[in-house]
Amino acid sequence: MGRAHAFWNPGPDRALILELIVPGGFECYFRELLELARASGGQPDRSKLRDIQERYGLTLDPSSIPELTRRYHLRMPRM
Repeated sequence: MGRAHAFWNPGPDRALILELIVPGGFECYFRELLELARASGGQPDRSKLRDIQERYGLTLDPSSIPELTRRYHLRMPRM
């Protein structure tokens, strides 16, 4: 806990991620995200998204993305 981390696929092929969450409980964060995305048609209300993140003690730092992409020569996917 309390550690910054990120992950990405550095290659052109699709990647499969296996994430182990121990002890259990945080996996419910992903379920809540999925429910929020489905209920909103894929564009969730940011305040509801922040509520979910706070419930799980998660802090996102989008300002770190430009530095990570520069440092590791990453390309952001087109949405």
